[in-house]
Amino acid sequence: MKNNNRQITQILIWLMTRTTGGKTRTQIIQSLKQTPQNANQLSTGLKFSYKTICHHLGVLQKNRLLISTGNTYPTVYFLSETMEENYEIFQEITSPKKLNAAAL
Repeated sequence: MKNNNRQITQILIWLMTRTTGGKTRTQIIQSLKQTPQNANQLSTGLKFSYKTICHHLGVLQKNRLLISTGNTYPTVYFLSETMEENYEIFQEITSPKKLNAAAL
């Protein structure tokens, strides 16, 4: 189990703090934690282009942090079980204090 926590921690650190788009992915995860949404709802609510949201949803799904339902419009996105179980780690990594330290 510790190995799994280390792996998810490394994925979250990489996707949220070490790559371009980490802030956007952080906002998507925080928004989906509140309520499942489709790409259009996320785009409107977060004020990003639909294309940008779709790109980041794909990255998050590829890394098994999100799951979706539906094969056609509207596909609804949810946090995966793995993301739900490790949400505290996500919060710690994306806390303003940690993000400021990562920028140094």
